Amino acid sequence: MSNTAVVAPGASPAPSTAPPVVFEPLKGGQLVLGTIALSLATFMNVLDTSIANVSIPAIAGDMGVSPAQGTWVITSFAVANAISVPLTGWLTQRFGQVRLFTMSVLLFVLASWLCGLAPNIGMLIAFRVLQGLVAGPMIPLSQTLLLASYPRAMAGTAMAMWAMTVLVAPVAGPLLGGWITDNISWPWIFYINIPVGLIAAALIWSIYRSRDPGPRRVPLDVVGLGLLVLFVGTMQVMIDMGKELDWFESGEIVLLTVVSAVSFMFFVAWELTEKHPIVEIRLFARRNFVAGTLALSIAYGLFFGNVVLLPLWLQQHMGYTATWAGLATAPVGLLAIVLSPWVGKNVSRIDPRKLATIAFLGFGAVLWMRSHFNTQADFMTILIPTLLQGAAMAFFFIPLQAIVFSGLSPHQTPSAAGLSNFVRITAGAVGTSLFTTLWESRASLHHAQLVESIHTGNATAMATLDQLMRGGMNREQALASIDRMINQQAFTLAVTDLFYLSAVLFFVLVAMIWVTRPVAGAAVDAGAH
Repeated sequence: MSNTAVVAPGASPAPSTAPPVVFEPLKGGQLVLGTIALSLATFMNVLDTSIANVSIPAIAGDMGVSPAQGTWVITSFAVANAISVPLTGWLTQRFGQVRLFTMSVLLFVLASWLCGLAPNIGMLIAFRVLQGLVAGPMIPLSQTLLLASYPRAMAGTAMAMWAMTVLVAPVAGPLLGGWITDNISWPWIFYINIPVGLIAAALIWSIYRSRDPGPRRVPLDVVGLGLLVLFVGTMQVMIDMGKELDWFESGEIVLLTVVSAVSFMFFVAWELTEKHPIVEIRLFARRNFVAGTLALSIAYGLFFGNVVLLPLWLQQHMGYTATWAGLATAPVGLLAIVLSPWVGKNVSRIDPRKLATIAFLGFGAVLWMRSHFNTQADFMTILIPTLLQGAAMAFFFIPLQAIVFSGLSPHQTPSAAGLSNFVRITAGAVGTSLFTTLWESRASLHHAQLVESIHTGNATAMATLDQLMRGGMNREQALASIDRMINQQAFTLAVTDLFYLSAVLFFVLVAMIWVTRPVAGAAVDAGAH
């Protein structure tokens, strides 16, 4: 039954004697308002993963701490969020999907308000932990509720709406965060969540409360939960602090890695033998789930790493202000918004593997174009690949979600959504950390190679030095000016190296998509089947 599929995700498998609850899809104004409310809540959540990034110097300055200590504002949210996302399946059964989602939104609003009021860095970090914990179930459940709102034939359109918010929000975050910090004050990056969240929660509760299968008494896997917190917490801290502590040169990072790896092995062993596991990792036994989740997550890690890297390069080495860097990256959403509805409509007719292949080839082509950037690149040269990337984004989430969820029974949907989103979010964190580390490492290498050519036997270098000194600089100032030019070239060469590597990896990832089985009926109706 087409409707059953999108309803049961909140409940555990129904006993054979009790038929599953069937909810009709929403219609008319309720469908429109429900979609807007879920999209608002999701956008607010995803935006908060990146909006604070550009505000760290201002926050650290106000709180009287170093920027390094200020980065815990980001790390604390990421760690708490990563822990709570895979718990979505259990929490949904325990509280009911609509109650859980509404509670999450309201608690997110409360945590945001407390973050804005925080008097010191310790309290701010504590409130960010709360914010991250309650944010976890919001993204997976927004998928489940959206799918429940639409007829099965329009499930692709529902996923298109969801994908646009998840992909555009991380790009909009730094632009909006920078503008608010520069023109108002940093607490407002948190206060803006209050009206958005309250409106979203009110609409969601009024529309969906009668469509909740309700809570069930389910045992709590205490050991599994403890191992999950230990494994994810240490891994996330290791990822976030690795660059600052010089990775495995640091005893702390080595210890965190060992603790994370050992607790992960115990976690897997425990969850596979537990009757009521806190996380349903048996889903990874399904070929489409594991291959689809890996392809989606690795690609998202590459995408997110490049989303972070491009504005950093523009601001630090190309002389762009935060606003202009935002303008160079913001148009990525234009083609995504235009094409996503078409992809959503046709994912049930065209093999999702073909559509996902278009996405990966598109990302590869865009990054190959960026690998040809140099210090002379003008605004339009930088803007064109950004615009084209929007087309690849439209073909990215929807087909891969169709592959990930294909063949799952209704009660598995929240667990699958939580698990796949956990792997994707973790991959995004790894991508960010890895790319910024590699960028600096490659820049140091290029800097050393370029400096080797600055010697008395190089006529061009000596002529440049003489010209700068004739312009009024002394020798030290002239050499410092040349060093700045070398730095710009080194970081530009490094960023193009990473663009090229990302392009190659996207082309290679196409093979992983075709490891999956064909999707019967090409259903994005995810758990709707």
